[in-house]
Amino acid sequence: MRGARVWMTLGLLAMLLVIGSLPQAQADEHSLELTVYNQDLALVRDPRTLELEEGINQVAISDVAAQIDPTSVHFRSLTDPAGTTVLEQNFEYDVVGSSRLLEKYIDQPIEVVTEDGSTYTGRLLSGSEDIIIQGEDGGVTVLRRDQIRTFSFPALPEGLITRPTLVWLVDARTPGSHDVEITYLTRGISWRANYVILLSPDETTMDLNGWVTLDNRSGATYKDARLKLVAGDIHRVEPWRAMPKEEVRMARPTAAPSVEARPFFEYHLYEVRRPVTIKDNQTKQIEFVQGTDIPVQKLFVYDPGRGSRFWASQPIMDPGFGIYSDSKVLVMIEFTTGPESNLDSELPAGVVRVYKADVDGAPLLVGEDTIDHTPKGEKVRLQLGAAFDVVGERRQTDFVRLGDRAIEESFEITLRNHKAEDIEVRVIERLLRWSEWEIVEASPAEYNKLDAHTIEWHVNVPADGEQKVTYTVRYRW
Repeated sequence: MRGARVWMTLGLLAMLLVIGSLPQAQADEHSLELTVYNQDLALVRDPRTLELEEGINQVAISDVAAQIDPTSVHFRSLTDPAGTTVLEQNFEYDVVGSSRLLEKYIDQPIEVVTEDGSTYTGRLLSGSEDIIIQGEDGGVTVLRRDQIRTFSFPALPEGLITRPTLVWLVDARTPGSHDVEITYLTRGISWRANYVILLSPDETTMDLNGWVTLDNRSGATYKDARLKLVAGDIHRVEPWRAMPKEEVRMARPTAAPSVEARPFFEYHLYEVRRPVTIKDNQTKQIEFVQGTDIPVQKLFVYDPGRGSRFWASQPIMDPGFGIYSDSKVLVMIEFTTGPESNLDSELPAGVVRVYKADVDGAPLLVGEDTIDHTPKGEKVRLQLGAAFDVVGERRQTDFVRLGDRAIEESFEITLRNHKAEDIEVRVIERLLRWSEWEIVEASPAEYNKLDAHTIEWHVNVPADGEQKVTYTVRYRW
């Protein structure tokens, strides 16, 4: 056991001496820039200082992201860009590990100690599943992985490293200290928006706080980085394969820094105005938007056909088509972004959680929903759940074929309100048998046409009472 540790230690030291003998680019941590997209992608701009000799130099950096896209790496000298040329660029990612050591050590001498203390020495024939060793006498021993306590290798096989490493072959015309800039794309780091809404006691206003949730599984720590966040859907080609990462630890939300929002190309960009350290395998939260006393409206929506879409290539003649009923009446809230609503900010896509304080002042979750990227001046509607005291019922009351070119069908929708106050329910109906239709009779008579196949009524339902909606639709073709 002790001998195995000694051999392994000597091998690792030898490898580190090889890597350490190359010129190492020293990080200028205070100017590190990290631009994170909400698509599992980040752009790293990493200024460094290194010493170059005149002529050919080999330069290595080993503190890069493990999930780097090596085809995206760009190296340039800021000191002498015209006189410094990159001849070759390599990404070394054959990271040391027990499985990789065994693969590299085929046909080499090895010593294995099993759990019962037995020692086996010889030439390694296979290490992919069971360990197969051929002794000096030609005999072959097969050992299961779960039998083995330790391996012993005389040295670290060539080509293995402890960390992913970028290596350049650089031709420098000017010797001395060079400021260089390294940029690359990496996977394993992304951000999303999370919002918390607190409704007022009368449910007419709300307070909103928005948090950036940054998730770093890229294999690198970014210390004192200038952090930028891009909100929008950029087009990407097929992503490259990246190494799997371990579990992520959650960092406490940081104190709210100043975050500047500005348009960028056809997206929106958020820049944190202070250096931020993002550790590897860490989730960090930063507050970026807040608003108070934002006007909000609570809605009751009865939409039993939600999720249905028009798909017919010919009129649908089946009398049973579209006969669905759902008793649930949805509860939603609606608000508008923009300065007139006390929310002078666009809202990147994310999860919104809505709370309301109980009689003892403790906020309780009343529902959550997701939003898409939302610019200023747009309405946001959130579905929170189903109303307990409001029930809907829908039934088909008639179906008539009017010759070969027309159909009429009738429906009755009943809304029952068991609350102590009057409410308004929005009733949504979807007309999906064919594209040409007309409402020939309706009560209430007034309705809104939302799109080519959807209509909506606003129905007042009295406290502890009920109200009906009836209509007849005629399809022609």
